[in-house]
Amino acid sequence: MSSLPPPVVETGAGPVEGRRHGALTVFRGIPYAAAPVGAHRFAPPAPVPRWSGVRPAVAPGANAPQRTRKLPGLDAAPLIGEGWTPGDEYLALDVWCPAGDERARPVMVFIHGGGFVVGSKDAGVQTGASFARDGIVYVAINYRMGVDGFLPIPGVPTNLGLRDMIAALGWVRDEIAAFGGDPANVTVFGESAGAMAIADLIASPLARGLFQRAIVQSGHGGMTRTVPVAQRLVRKMATLLGVTPDRAGFASVAPGDPLLDAVETVSLPTTRLDLRGDDGREPVFGISRFVPVHGDDVLPLAPLEALKQGAGAEVALLIGSNREEMNLYLVPSGVRDKLNSAVGRLLAWVVLRKSQPRAWAVLKAYGMGRGKPAGQALTDAMTDLVFRWPARRFAEEHRGRTHMYEFEWRSPRYDDGLGASHGMELPFVFDSLATCTGAEGLCGTAPPQDLADRIHALWVQFARDGSLPWAPFERDGRTVYQLAAGEPVAEPVMPAAAFLP
Repeated sequence: MSSLPPPVVETGAGPVEGRRHGALTVFRGIPYAAAPVGAHRFAPPAPVPRWSGVRPAVAPGANAPQRTRKLPGLDAAPLIGEGWTPGDEYLALDVWCPAGDERARPVMVFIHGGGFVVGSKDAGVQTGASFARDGIVYVAINYRMGVDGFLPIPGVPTNLGLRDMIAALGWVRDEIAAFGGDPANVTVFGESAGAMAIADLIASPLARGLFQRAIVQSGHGGMTRTVPVAQRLVRKMATLLGVTPDRAGFASVAPGDPLLDAVETVSLPTTRLDLRGDDGREPVFGISRFVPVHGDDVLPLAPLEALKQGAGAEVALLIGSNREEMNLYLVPSGVRDKLNSAVGRLLAWVVLRKSQPRAWAVLKAYGMGRGKPAGQALTDAMTDLVFRWPARRFAEEHRGRTHMYEFEWRSPRYDDGLGASHGMELPFVFDSLATCTGAEGLCGTAPPQDLADRIHALWVQFARDGSLPWAPFERDGRTVYQLAAGEPVAEPVMPAAAFLP
């Protein structure tokens, strides 16, 4: 045990006391906004009331209301956390500080994924220890999700979850120097829904100047809806809850089981709910009903349109995807193999037709009818439609410096079927392979530590000074760095390009 006194840092709302973990200093559960309850529940994030005395910041604290489900044969807790820890003050963040008294260190702010309905800053895979060990001041945040964060209820400000993230980044700007961080050298990074949110923040006028660099892992700016389309979800949720589709109606339902029951029901693929836009496409492909909307002050334009007009050009961007993203959704569930049956072609078309008007042409472009089973064709097509090609489109339209990667290391789980699935890069980025190793671990029993060393070092290097050892991505050259191979390639245009804007 250290004989040093506990670390205390003065913030704008009062002093916080952390804990020493070896050579690191850690502060847990610091509120960056007032508790989103009562009058603050359906309101923009408000300043934290000042507290008296020294506030302990030694426990993770609460997180947003949510309900998690198990995947067959897979321990998902390291990726999404252990579920809901109730409590009012969940608009909070953690800070991991390196050893020593140096100031003006690079800052990395992590935004977790989970389809905007589950997840937590405290999920095991995303420990801040490795980044702090390497000289980074690491910050991880919670934010409002589901109904409270991403449902455009009439009478309620839109995109409250994104507004929370902006408030957290404002806290970093104002407070991080006291923790040894440089507010002028901030990299925001996230995965899945967290990466989608970061892509939206790059395009948002309200987030301008709050970060200098961004890392978008398995995300892009293509998963937003218009407010009118998203309000179909408002009406469906109100019907399920038996309330009026407005602020008063939803405020009458406290966070808890009834609300989570309705979120779970509306998220089922069998629930009748049409969230297609005017072009006949459903941009989220049913993965989540709750996503940001555009057409407000947070996102006046759809993100790609904003990029075309120069939004985010001042931000250096590292963006990428995993080679077999959809395997996470379709392999453990058995859906891919079920669709490889004799009637699989029709069923694959039915699944894809809900989101893509040219579903049959898509499946043919990805090999169905030419020797590839329907389930595999659907999996490959959705990997490109949902993740890989929209990330390339975001890179194409971003006016600032942009580097692109592809994560292609294949997990042997599920008889070698999981491969380079969604989420697989996380334990490599965080150098936390132990959290995802084992009989039910995402990475199997023997993932390569040397690859984690290399990938983690790339992320640290980018956060320090923005440099990377391969050329930027350009629309014509299309340089993509393969992380496992450790080499850049000129990537061809994907078949998905013919079916997406």
